[in-house]
Amino acid sequence: MIKVSEALAIVAANSSNMPVQRIPVRKALGYILAETLYSPIDMPPFRQSAMDGYAFIHSEKHQYDVISTSQAGDHSNIKLNENEAVRIFTGAFVPKNADTVVMQEHVLANKDSILIAAMPPQFSNVRNIGEQIAKEEVVFEANTLITPAAIGFLACLGITEITVYKKPKVAILVTGNELVKPGKKLPKGKIYESNSVMLEAALQTIGINKTKVYKVKDNLKATKKALKGILDKYDVVLISGGISVGDYDFVKDALLANGVEELFYKINQKPGKPMFFGSKKDTLVFALPGNPASSLTNFYIYVYPAIKNRMGFADIHLPKLVRKLNEPITNTTGKTLFLKALYDETNVTILDGQASSMLNTFAIANSLLIVPDDVEGLKKGQLVTLLPIN
Repeated sequence: MIKVSEALAIVAANSSNMPVQRIPVRKALGYILAETLYSPIDMPPFRQSAMDGYAFIHSEKHQYDVISTSQAGDHSNIKLNENEAVRIFTGAFVPKNADTVVMQEHVLANKDSILIAAMPPQFSNVRNIGEQIAKEEVVFEANTLITPAAIGFLACLGITEITVYKKPKVAILVTGNELVKPGKKLPKGKIYESNSVMLEAALQTIGINKTKVYKVKDNLKATKKALKGILDKYDVVLISGGISVGDYDFVKDALLANGVEELFYKINQKPGKPMFFGSKKDTLVFALPGNPASSLTNFYIYVYPAIKNRMGFADIHLPKLVRKLNEPITNTTGKTLFLKALYDETNVTILDGQASSMLNTFAIANSLLIVPDDVEGLKKGQLVTLLPIN
């Protein structure tokens, strides 16, 4: 049994980036950029009006003759004299020697001339060439997450394809003779299977929107056969249950029989001690506890950073927060504790229902409070470390 810090280090050392691929920008949402991008153009590429109004050469005059119109998409070589203006619209080309645009709301206009009632400062309401970004300036550094705004920005620069890290293909294998699919009649002695849908939802929070769920009965032959068909097809395999030391826990033996290298088994923590982490070629294998709260805890602590690392994220771990503890905590286990908690701007409260089987408390928690294995107690008001989980 190893320490949490050792387990985290082993996971990080064995979860390398996925290969890269070239994809259309419009399909890149949620991917991580695998290259530094440079702007192919100035944006804006010409001087633009920021308002509907009138473009003119700034002076002490207030009366101007309107000699032309410039709307978005037009281009003109017109040259203004000091007493002349151009009717102009937002995004339109500003004539070369015009330096200011006055909002139409600040103008008294008739057919061929305007009187500026409120003179704007010189250079107002004109977007200069390259104001947003200059040609060959860095658009995004490598390891940037592609968001809707990023897609829009790339499109406005004329960029249609980018190089990103592939998203890992993830499979979930659920073990347990006692499990019934939600929605079906629940026989005596059975429970509804919830871990697969829970893990699928957790994966979606980091951009893994497609997973394949497999189910297997609690026997060694079936488990070996199921894993044989899965390990070579996926980049990450999550297994729910069957990893403890019971008479019907066959997952570890089935993994070893299929050539999976054991990197660690069991962690000095509560909940979530019985976890296996291994690899076969480039496939990572996490055999998670069957108890739902233990399974989700270990997802956040170990699976989450491993998958984010594979996806190319620069920051792979959950962020850490510090809050004041609302009540004392005693730790007589000698283990690292991950306690479901609720925090606000200043304090954190430990929730009731910390058992590894309980999801009702997890469902309302917004953080996991960490109690290190060498800490026997924490006092009320003491600063503690949290991992926000939503």
